[in-house]
Amino acid sequence: MHFSLILLHLAGATMLLLFAVHMVRTGMERAHGDTLRTMLGEARRGQIKAAAGGTAMAVMLQSSTAVAMLACGFAASGVLALPTGLALLLGADLGSAVVVRILSFDLGWLVPVCLFAGGVMHLKLSSERLRETGRMILGVGFVLLSLQLIGTATGPLRSGAMLPSMSAYLADDYITAFLVGAFFTWVVHSSVAAVLMVTAFAAQGLVPLEAGVPLVLGCNLGGGLIAFWLSRGMPAVAQRIPVGNLIFRAMGALLALVALETSGFSIDMLGSGPGTALVNFHLLFNVGLVAASLPFISAMAIVTRHLVPDTQAEATGAPLSHRVSALDRSVIATPRLALASATRELLRMGELLETMVRPVMDLLRAGSRSEIARVRALDEALNQAHTDIKLYLAEVNRGQMTVEEARRSIELTDLAINLEHAGDVIAKNLLVLAEERADKNWRFSDEGWKELADLHERLIENMHLALNVLISQDQLSARQLVVEKQRMRDLHRHTHGQHLKRLQSGTPESIETSGMHLEIARGLKEINSLLVTVAYPILTASGDLLESRLAKAI
Repeated sequence: MHFSLILLHLAGATMLLLFAVHMVRTGMERAHGDTLRTMLGEARRGQIKAAAGGTAMAVMLQSSTAVAMLACGFAASGVLALPTGLALLLGADLGSAVVVRILSFDLGWLVPVCLFAGGVMHLKLSSERLRETGRMILGVGFVLLSLQLIGTATGPLRSGAMLPSMSAYLADDYITAFLVGAFFTWVVHSSVAAVLMVTAFAAQGLVPLEAGVPLVLGCNLGGGLIAFWLSRGMPAVAQRIPVGNLIFRAMGALLALVALETSGFSIDMLGSGPGTALVNFHLLFNVGLVAASLPFISAMAIVTRHLVPDTQAEATGAPLSHRVSALDRSVIATPRLALASATRELLRMGELLETMVRPVMDLLRAGSRSEIARVRALDEALNQAHTDIKLYLAEVNRGQMTVEEARRSIELTDLAINLEHAGDVIAKNLLVLAEERADKNWRFSDEGWKELADLHERLIENMHLALNVLISQDQLSARQLVVEKQRMRDLHRHTHGQHLKRLQSGTPESIETSGMHLEIARGLKEINSLLVTVAYPILTASGDLLESRLAKAI
């Protein structure tokens, strides 16, 4: 087979692997997001539980990076302590190694099963949770299929001269191999995919163990680089978690690399073949990393606080408001540019609101007063952004504007008002309920909590869609957002009816938290309705939105 054709097949198989890993993660987040948030809440109860929770979450998401981003979001909201977050990510590193071990078994027979079952579930079933579970199963099938394709594509390379010579060079220069593994993992943004590819090459005889070991250790370092890179724009309290994890990974990988290269120890005894030996080595390395690092969690927390100090605004208690405003006063005389500036500031306002919304369920379940207060403090930044946008647009309106620009200015002002109102619903309603629950030590019924978690999950997804509509002004996305409003209404109606049934049956928890359950559901629904308003001007202009839901009078 021609070399360029081999590379084309290999590139296609690699992209299928990356896409498949993304499919599994997306399906898990959409189908079982409430389970993930519950696990994250449980993980806050100690470092050992945090490490175990991180392992389980990474296995479910097939990504330690996804766990890192969840942890950063909760840390930014003030509901996840730094030592707990560090332990969580150490467990997530181990979880991603467990995923590699599972996917490395000979599961070729499972490919058609996953493709058929996942396809039927995703395309034919009406339940969204079952459809997204089908997406996960399809993703697993595509992962296994991509590994088969990689093996087939690289088969002819064994008889060539170039790859063996490159492998021999990497085997002699383990520092270069280590850096290549780290860089490749950062480029593909998936340590699971990177390690699977290295082990697949080793199983095909294309990479010797002498090169495979530093490549796998480099992949572990690269996995830490991904979360470090993605969190670089977050508040300092969130950045410290991936920074600490990166230091743990770097130190562990370098120490293991030096120890193996200087001792001459061979890992071929860890498996029946080079690929299996590398997979088992990767798993054992991460087990050792967790065991060796957990005792130093507190020390690493101190180190990262020095490496990533609070900004002046954070130190004085101005959460997230230290960000430079996007409102550019130099373009006020140019309405088109000024409206674009206001839109960017509205996007920042939406991100602030998401930071408040995301930890709400954790706070309602087991939040302390200090954690609740940190989230409530974000409402001040939201109110300030709302005021700044209104005054900025009022000044823009004093100039010469076209009819279209004037209409857009009113739309942006209305959206700022709605986002500020949504923040008030959280600060003055939901967080007050969280304090009341903490004071009285009430517990929700398992069924009731599941229903509220579903509402919250739907709200988070709709919030992302609403912010996309704000920027893109896409008509199809706007229609989807309005459709989601009806689904949210149906979920609210369902939980209301089920709650009344539990009251009738005498469920103690439901009786205890009756008023609270209904208020939380109503609050989540109200926030969703406020977000959906971003779609109304787009659909009104296109004629897709009716002026009234009433039937015409006869």
